[in-house]
Amino acid sequence: MNDQRQASADRTGLSVAFVLATAVLISGVAVIHVKYLTREEFGALQHVRAERDALDVEWGRLQIQEAALTTHTRIEDNARTQLDMIMPAGGEVRVVEVTAREQDDAL
Repeated sequence: MNDQRQASADRTGLSVAFVLATAVLISGVAVIHVKYLTREEFGALQHVRAERDALDVEWGRLQIQEAALTTHTRIEDNARTQLDMIMPAGGEVRVVEVTAREQDDAL
């Protein structure tokens, strides 16, 4: 009877050891998989950051270009050469006053 208990206890211990070994193996594989996914996502993040930096540089270049193209001197030169516009003399300038109509507050 004592031998039977010993054999049963050995089988139970062996079963527990097998379950624990399997759990450790599955846990190790899961850690490796998560590490792989993390590295892939980090690579994608680095790629997106590089794109963002390139877009920031492009945006800065475009802002400088816009500032250069919208200077008053350039606009005035374009108006004179391309549109044949001239600066009116002092006597040719007319000031038009517009009064705003009162609107109903019952909207």
